Amino acid sequence: MNQTIALVGNPNAGKTSLFNILTGTRQYVGNWAGVTVDKKEGWVKGSREWKMVDLPGIYSLSAQSLEEKIALSFILGEQPSALLNIIDASNLERNLFFTAQLLEMGLPMVVALNMMDVADTRGFRINKNRLEQELGVPVVPMVARRGEGKSSLLERMEKDIRPGPTSIRYSGEVEDGVEALLPFLREMKRPSSIHLRWLALMWLEGNESVSAMIQESVENRGLLEMERIRSGILEAPARIREARYAWVEAMMEGTVTREGADRSWSGRIDGWLLHPVLGLPIFFLFMYLIFQITFSWVGTVLSDGLDAWIAGPISGGLASALSAMDSPRWFMQLVTDGILAGMGAVLVFVPQIATLFLCLSFLEDSGYMARAAVLMDRFLRGIGLNGKAFIPLVLGFGCNVPAIMATRTLEDRKSRLLTALISPFMSCSARLSVYALFVAAFFSQWQAEIVFLLYISGILMAIGTAFVLNRFIRAEEDLFVMEIPPYRAPMLKSLLLHTWDKSKGFVRKAGTIIFGMSVLLWFLGHYSWQGEVRMEASFLASIGDFIAPLFAPMGFDSWQAGVSLLTGFLAKEVVVATMGVAYSAGDSVSTLATLLPSTFTFASALAFLFFVLLYTPCVSTVVVLKKETGSWGWMVFSVGYSFAVAWVVAWMVYQAAGWLL
Repeated sequence: MNQTIALVGNPNAGKTSLFNILTGTRQYVGNWAGVTVDKKEGWVKGSREWKMVDLPGIYSLSAQSLEEKIALSFILGEQPSALLNIIDASNLERNLFFTAQLLEMGLPMVVALNMMDVADTRGFRINKNRLEQELGVPVVPMVARRGEGKSSLLERMEKDIRPGPTSIRYSGEVEDGVEALLPFLREMKRPSSIHLRWLALMWLEGNESVSAMIQESVENRGLLEMERIRSGILEAPARIREARYAWVEAMMEGTVTREGADRSWSGRIDGWLLHPVLGLPIFFLFMYLIFQITFSWVGTVLSDGLDAWIAGPISGGLASALSAMDSPRWFMQLVTDGILAGMGAVLVFVPQIATLFLCLSFLEDSGYMARAAVLMDRFLRGIGLNGKAFIPLVLGFGCNVPAIMATRTLEDRKSRLLTALISPFMSCSARLSVYALFVAAFFSQWQAEIVFLLYISGILMAIGTAFVLNRFIRAEEDLFVMEIPPYRAPMLKSLLLHTWDKSKGFVRKAGTIIFGMSVLLWFLGHYSWQGEVRMEASFLASIGDFIAPLFAPMGFDSWQAGVSLLTGFLAKEVVVATMGVAYSAGDSVSTLATLLPSTFTFASALAFLFFVLLYTPCVSTVVVLKKETGSWGWMVFSVGYSFAVAWVVAWMVYQAAGWLL
């Protein structure tokens, strides 16, 4: 019989790394809190087979934040067979508070004592045997990101996993309250493996999830008596917390010693990177260097090489193969001028996108992005958010869909709503292909600078939007608390895997959505009601001509621009694919770049870039926005507002650029 084990621990303790090495999967791992925003599942195989569920990182079972509610709801509702509690050995005292709560649940448990290398660097020496004896459950030292300790952990999970003793004793009044509650709890329907004592303590603490479960199972008369017991204990939650902290302090004595000075260099580096004056300029300097690497030094060179390869050997070989098979002319045109032109126009930018992801992954894995969130806290507070909102916003540089989903890590509804609404202004990787095409065609001397300007403009628009909406969405301001992880040297394998995982979605779209759109666009571009026609008289041109007047004030009123923006609502990558077909550019992006000046000027090209940056997000983002906000109204507002903002800003850019250029 398959059994379920829940992987639980504090944020940034290495849960996802451990989940990956045990299950053989490749979930995203980041060196900052909030990476896991939902539960993930995998299988662990040994002498027995476990179903492992990676729950969001939480600091306690108080169930105040959305992550805590997700984790606790799973434990109460799904009743896992056992718990795998991962602990950051370099922050043992803080992590053990959560361990105390888990032990009181009464479920079989094993402790993975992770980040032993970091603890050693900081001068901590942990007596593993003493800790295991005190906890009463197996303890396995590990360095999860390098896979060290995996075999020992699996062995203990298979042979020695067991419940720990409930050794915490509370004040007399709390203990009396627990005893008084037990008769009522014995009558309720509950998870059979959960200790009644733990449920009683959660009731006294006012835990929302446990209270809701009890209220569904206990009759009204019993609930009134239970409420009387809870209200009769003065400051019960504070007393319970104090007793647990005292238990943790006693556990630390004789278990952890400090030998020598902290040999880590995080503190010295933070003196500069978290400097109140220099911190933000250094952050923007890092971002500017990333764009230079992407568009001036590395990414562009790789993209040019891929473009030459697609336009040369691939195109020529494919044409020769089709000719040798005596394929009909229309089919050869469909493959070369439709499919290859559409997909090739997008795939050629994969090296630049991968370069950008590689650089961002380096900053994330090193621990710097968590510092950037702290730097941004003071700034974000002015618009009704806090530094924790910076995490989903940064994820938006990859894709707006996971960015909006990551708002679940924010504690209050106002922060989640505001961050979800402004996330689409973060310039996702799909837009990057449009930027790369246009800066190569019109701004070859300032490619990195123009793209950097676009990214900064998206951030500023998000900030401005949040500033305005903050005046209409009222809620109590929450306290910003975020763990600062230690700096770590990113592992090359990890960086490459992250880069591939992030780029894979872009490539997958080329093989699905863009492939289908390329076929459809080719037919629309070669046929009308009269049959096969020149592209200027086709369905595609008619659709573009109908839309184009809307964009005339911004200078890009060609039918090609109009139909490209329309298909871009499906996926922003399709903008470039549509242009490749609409301009009959064949399979070469360099050819497409030379054709764009026939319908764009420098001013209108810059306005087009700003419009693509800001206008209505793709359909996937819109769907997720509806799901996460739970409101059709906010979804419609986001679609209409972003289009209106894009139109106004693009018009202003066109006027200013026309005057300056």
